[in-house]
Amino acid sequence: MLNRHQVLLRRCRLPALLVALALLAVPIETFAQARRDVRGLEARPVAPWVRDAIVYELNVRTFSPEGTFNAVTARLPELQQLGVGIVWLMPIHPLGEVKKKGSIGSPYAVRDYMEVNPAYGTKDDLRRLVREAHRLGLKVIIDVVANHTSWDNVLMKTPSLYRRDASGQILSPYDWTDVAALNYANPETRAYMHRVLQYWIREFDLDGYRCDVAGEVPTDF
Repeated sequence: MLNRHQVLLRRCRLPALLVALALLAVPIETFAQARRDVRGLEARPVAPWVRDAIVYELNVRTFSPEGTFNAVTARLPELQQLGVGIVWLMPIHPLGEVKKKGSIGSPYAVRDYMEVNPAYGTKDDLRRLVREAHRLGLKVIIDVVANHTSWDNVLMKTPSLYRRDASGQILSPYDWTDVAALNYANPETRAYMHRVLQYWIREFDLDGYRCDVAGEVPTDF
């Protein structure tokens, strides 16, 4: 059983959470537009299940000795007993190898937004995790790292999707040398990321996202 002093539980209102139904209701053209002035728009309403939820953040790799989706699924009843309402999975995608930091690299240096880290299991394993969580009355959200990618991300085949300096060199955000900054001034970047957000909700029945570095991604997106 989990020791209550070893778990990370917290009550939060998750202002950066994208709720699934709200996301899917937005036409792709909206996301494809370059900068829009959104200061006069009202914020979308927060879903009832988000308010005052107990959120449990976990790294699949370190949550269990096995480090897999199936190992997380096996322990969902424990989280339910602790009073958790939302299970937040840190990035589940393959990790970048180019310019990585440390022996493993960062889960926030995503190599492919449309795939899962094979060390964690398969896509069907993730679907099973979500189904079991829903059976227990839990919601599941995942990290979406929309600000930057690894240097070996599949999008690197199209440099215009990234921020570049005057000489055309792709830039890192700040001093985060293991990642490259995406360019939201390019409508193609926005359209691609919108497809990513829709994919995981439609194909895996996820309940939403926790948005990493949300303040660095344009508000109108």
